[in-house]
Amino acid sequence: MKFARHAVAALVMAAAASPVFADAKTEAFVEENANEVLEALNDPTLSSEERTELFSGYMEEFADFNAVSRFVIGRYANRFTPQELTRFQGVFRNYALAVYENELDAYRGEKVVVDRSIDRTASDSIVDTRIPRADGQEMNVRWRVLKRNGEYQVVDVALNVNGNLIWLAIEQQAQFLSLLDRTNGSADALIRKIEQMTREVRAGRR
Repeated sequence: MKFARHAVAALVMAAAASPVFADAKTEAFVEENANEVLEALNDPTLSSEERTELFSGYMEEFADFNAVSRFVIGRYANRFTPQELTRFQGVFRNYALAVYENELDAYRGEKVVVDRSIDRTASDSIVDTRIPRADGQEMNVRWRVLKRNGEYQVVDVALNVNGNLIWLAIEQQAQFLSLLDRTNGSADALIRKIEQMTREVRAGRR
């Protein structure tokens, strides 16, 4: 799997003047690798712990959590001490993995199907996918893909949260920056909040 390995940039979606359909290679990249991630939840022979470990391994390749974690705290990434940043990145990684596993676990046993895609620029595409279920329900997932040096990189994912597609990195940035602004940039306050959020996600796991 060839996923994001470099710093995440330009995550806020700027409207393109004339978006066009993305090329077939971008769509194939998303379909192949997204299904590979989903398969980590599909193997009935794995225990819950084994499945989480395998899923987490795929997700580590899926996204550069350190880069995304710097994005979601914006200017505060340069204000935290090295020790604070390391602690924050650790708890953020755990939270992000819990969110992805919790959401995708509801669609275990199904496949990701590409519906459509658009190019925002020559190197920035958005791919719309769905995960159908036998009961007729579907989960919509949107992937943001950048092409750099000839390689594709997923830099953000929008999941269906309460009926709305939410870009997770952008949503988290707004929430985290608000907390940091209120607490005078307290890394400890943010870490405590994310640890609480992680516990709540795991407690509500399907």
